Amino acid sequence: MPRLFVALTPPDTVRAELGALAEPMDGVAWVPPENIHLTLRFIGEATDERQAEIEAMLARVRVEPFILPVKDVGTFPPRGRPKILWAGLGNAHTRLFQLRQRVDDALLAVALELDIRHFHPHFTIARIKENLDEKALARFLRRHATFEAPPFRVNEFQLYASELAATGSTYTVVRRFPLGG
Repeated sequence: MPRLFVALTPPDTVRAELGALAEPMDGVAWVPPENIHLTLRFIGEATDERQAEIEAMLARVRVEPFILPVKDVGTFPPRGRPKILWAGLGNAHTRLFQLRQRVDDALLAVALELDIRHFHPHFTIARIKENLDEKALARFLRRHATFEAPPFRVNEFQLYASELAATGSTYTVVRRFPLGG
């Protein structure tokens, strides 16, 4: 059974710029550009019936289109051993947070239990392994401290299915939901 999540997909030009940040570094597994997305909400496994309910509620979400900047790089968690290397959204548009809230409201309406954590919107560009070269990562973060890609217009959000395999995850867009009033 595929695992579902709700996300925003940046345009290919932005994915290419994010992918161009990849460089050989011990302990860093770069996300392929075609897999880069901004997760709004992880859902998990769902039956076909449950997925249909989720899609019906997500189709009701309404937020006006907006522009998102792409800037900054950093790691999660902010303290301790890093696990994720991310590209940020600078001062993300308030409509991004409206969209996240309305997605959550839609999922709560179909009685999904949601993980209540602070929403820190980002693009995961790499996963960090145990054998990390910490000095190389520190150099990377300094070198790209002023990273910026072109802002992009968000006109839709997507429901994705994720399938885990030995070679990594495969993401498939299940359905697109246009933004608008």
